[in-house]
Amino acid sequence: MEIGLHNLKPAEGSVKAPKRVGRGSSSGHGGTSGRGHKGQKARAGGVGKPGFEGGQTPLYKRIPRYPGFRNPFSKIYEPVNIEKLNKFADDTIVGVNELFAYGLISSLKSKVKILGFGNLTKKLSVRSHAFSKTAKEKIIALGGTAEEI
Repeated sequence: MEIGLHNLKPAEGSVKAPKRVGRGSSSGHGGTSGRGHKGQKARAGGVGKPGFEGGQTPLYKRIPRYPGFRNPFSKIYEPVNIEKLNKFADDTIVGVNELFAYGLISSLKSKVKILGFGNLTKKLSVRSHAFSKTAKEKIIALGGTAEEI
């Protein structure tokens, strides 16, 4: 036998004959032709569009939409004002663990930013994820250190 595109055939048993519906009651697929009795799915063109729920307000319309753009890469910091650091003793190293222990932040996983509101009266070594410009100046002015993690 000659090999070529005109001689290609599917493998034996891989192709099934299509179901022939509507060919009389003795065929097994006559009458309703396998569509059951009445209803939207029994009719011509009866399957609805994706998301259609039979007239009920569809799920994609029931879920609220939020206005604006939400940046998934934004960095969210938990703020701590510099006046709150007066709780610590002089020459203390203040890190995220110490801030959590004193209840100044809600979670150890949160990133912390020290803000410059209020006055600092003690010399501290502060380790944080971020500092405002004024907070850094106030810590250094008292002889402390402001180290970013």
